[in-house]
Amino acid sequence: MNKELTQTIASEVQIFQGIEQKENFLFLIGALLVRVISLKKAAEVMQLEPTELLKILELMAIEFSHLSEEDVAVEKSW
Repeated sequence: MNKELTQTIASEVQIFQGIEQKENFLFLIGALLVRVISLKKAAEVMQLEPTELLKILELMAIEFSHLSEEDVAVEKSW
């Protein structure tokens, strides 16, 4: 992706003010969803509390779970 395209996409994020913070947020969402980074670390990078980041994800209808897929399967089978 070129810089202009990423900035155009990031500019659509209404939650944060600066374009760099918006780009970081989009990158961290991807990293969270593929479990490359922890929620705590993502919140730290965004200078937020983990509960604040979870609330933002919830408001954006982005499902995030601390549990692994195996953990979710076990929880559902109870």
